[in-house]
Amino acid sequence: MASSICTTSPPHWYYTDAEIDAANDTDLPDLLAYLGYQVRRISSYYTTREMDSLRIRDRRTWYRYSESVGGDAIEFLRHFHDMSFPEAVRFLLKFNGYPVGSPDLPPLRKTRPPPQRERPVFILPPANGNNDRVYAYLRGRGIAPGVIDGFIAAGLLYEDGEYHNCVFVGRDSAGKPVFAAKRGTYDSIPFKRDAAGSDKRIAFRLPYNPALDWVAVFEATIDLMSWLTLHEQPMSNAVALCGLHDAPLETYLHDNPHIRQITLCLDADGPGREAAARLDEKYRTRGYKTEDQMPPSGKDWNEYLQKGRRRSDKTS
Repeated sequence: MASSICTTSPPHWYYTDAEIDAANDTDLPDLLAYLGYQVRRISSYYTTREMDSLRIRDRRTWYRYSESVGGDAIEFLRHFHDMSFPEAVRFLLKFNGYPVGSPDLPPLRKTRPPPQRERPVFILPPANGNNDRVYAYLRGRGIAPGVIDGFIAAGLLYEDGEYHNCVFVGRDSAGKPVFAAKRGTYDSIPFKRDAAGSDKRIAFRLPYNPALDWVAVFEATIDLMSWLTLHEQPMSNAVALCGLHDAPLETYLHDNPHIRQITLCLDADGPGREAAARLDEKYRTRGYKTEDQMPPSGKDWNEYLQKGRRRSDKTS
């Protein structure tokens, strides 16, 4: 077990966006080694002897599969070391050698600079000649035809030509494809993988409508599509994190500064509820109005949608 961290509660001074970004730019393998974890590199990722389901893949973000939870350096200290948001930022700034507006925080030096790693070139998987398999699969999951057609027409969804997976395309604020989540169309053989070089800071998003000041946040793209099917909302102002790491939400808010309200539509299971509570606290402290909108029943929005459809079939 790693050694505990002793911190004193910091004064409530204001942390700038630059300071928060600097804290989150911490090299995680270096940080965990400093904290006493036994860090190991296995193939393309890092883990620790203490938490063998922990994965660090880009030296900046982590995910623990046994808990279905992940995040950045700030979230690591909050989740595993019971730090508040200000305490975590203060600790990381000090660790990275930045003065934090107080004379009792002398600059520190890292033992070694993090190595520079090039991200693989992002290439969209080749498309199939039609989207029949994808369409049939999503209709089987209860997604409305209009939602499927809208995603395809917007260049956000297509069927890959080799394995006939759903390919959900994440585009940046300029509309450039930078992310692709591949999801299998056979329920009997679950398959989930992001294309090499995908920018996980973007993940999957719908375009921003400046007439609206809110954004809805989901764990998975299928849940976003289910919510649109249920609520008949315009296809805009939404983010699918493709997990529980909130970097895609951070990017969306940065790109669209007029947003003032965040609707958290995360899963109803334990990890989803814990993530919703953390994100609610995190973004409320930054001045956003937040709302927790979990599915009324079922584990997630797609399960809720399918339960409702089955009830409707029985009564018809």
